[in-house]
Formats: sequence, C-alpha cells, structure tokens
Amino acid sequence: MIRIILIFFLIFKTSFSFSQGYDVFGIGIFDVKFDGSSSNNATDLRYERRFDNALINIGPKEDNYFQLKPFSGIEFTSDSAVYLITGIYLEDNLGELIISDENNWNLTPSFGLGYYEDGNGKKLGSKIEFRTTLEFSYQLENFDRIGISFGHISNANIGNKNPGAEIISLTYQKPF
Repeated sequence: MIRIILIFFLIFKTSFSFSQGYDVFGIGIFDVKFDGSSSNNATDLRYERRFDNALINIGPKEDNYFQLKPFSGIEFTSDSAVYLITGIYLEDNLGELIISDENNWNLTPSFGLGYYEDGNGKKLGSKIEFRTTLEFSYQLENFDRIGISFGHISNANIGNKNPGAEIISLTYQKPF
C-alpha cells in the first residue's frame, strides 16, 4: 500500500507541477446515514489538488459554458481506510449561474474513480470505487475558500456487494 501511495504522489507531483488551481483540505464524517439505519461512522480527512487546466470546454466558444478540469486526491478515515482518487470537476459561480451577476459563492460538482483500501472501515465491495461530490464554497477576500461538500462513494455494482457510503465535509481551499 505504501508503494501505491508513493507512486501516486510521484506521478501527481511531476505531471502537474506547473499548473494552477486549488489545494483542498477537508474534514468530515464518513458513512453518514439520513434514514436512521445503522452506519459505520468514521472521521474522514481529505486532500485534493484541483487543477485549473480545462480538459474539455462545453458550450459555445465565446461563452465556455462549462470547463471540465482534472483533480487528484487522497482520503483517509479514522478506521484506517484509504482512497486514492482522480477525476474531473467543473466549477461555476452561483451568482453568475442564477442571476447573471458574479458573487463569492461557487458550486463545484465532481466525479472521480479511485482505489479503495478499507482497512478496518466499511467494506464497500470492491477495490475500485467511484465518487460523486457536490460542493458549495465561499471565496474570501484573499481568494481562499471555505465550503461544505456532500459526496457518495460506491462501486456501481461492479463488486460482489455495493453498500456505498455518504460523506459530509467542511473544506478549506487554498490557491496555488
């Protein structure tokens, strides 16, 4: 497992060392249940690097309505679970999206694929897991951001079981 993490960070560091974007630090609760069913709660710690390089522009050229951008990250839980993830995200200013006037609120949905090692934590049924996340953040005067995110990890039924897990996190984002 240590080798996988070291290889991941080596590729991560050399591939995108000249990019710009945000470093995202999060702390939250892993395996949150809203329906009252039993859960396997754990503290979730997350780090992501969101790159500002557009992979795909969606929409008219003069508008660039959506720009899909890459991210990579790692999550740890207090149950010794580890999740290495890479994927795409898009970012939109909520003011511009809703009232056509930019403000400090941002909406950031993302989708990723990663390697999950459950440690002593919840067994998700596969080493390959997908994560979807929806995040709302507020940009401060120094361009740092604070936010809240809601995510779901599951294996899309490619494993022998697929219980999934929800994660709620508070995030702090720092431009690099």
